[in-house]
Amino acid sequence: MTFIAGYLVFLLVFGVIDVIWLSVMAGALYRPALGHVLLEKIRWAPALLFYFAFPALLIHFALMPALQAGSAMAAFRDGALLGLLAYGTYDLTNYATLRPWTLKITIADLVYGGVVAGASTLAAYVGVVTMRGWGWL
Repeated sequence: MTFIAGYLVFLLVFGVIDVIWLSVMAGALYRPALGHVLLEKIRWAPALLFYFAFPALLIHFALMPALQAGSAMAAFRDGALLGLLAYGTYDLTNYATLRPWTLKITIADLVYGGVVAGASTLAAYVGVVTMRGWGWL
């Protein structure tokens, strides 16, 4: 139950932050540089695969060890590092291989990936610890 509770909290926090990020940054950062290569309609299958798999990996590799250690800082730190790695894989590869991909997009995404993953993992940690305190887990 701990995994599922952490996953659901992470998914909620990550989803809300990502919707805000994408609605603000789409027009300010992505569309000016990449508008001519963006699809008119999103391909939902790969997007949903990422949005459901990414939290599961962060719960397994960052939240669960942090809960065992009793460390909120470890939850944030390890979540942020894994987020940086995941977003870095995508952004650094794109920056290395795609003409329209800019350094500005790369840096913004790297910072965002680390912060959103760290914050979402921390929120999941706090959520699980709180639910345990209330006797729900």
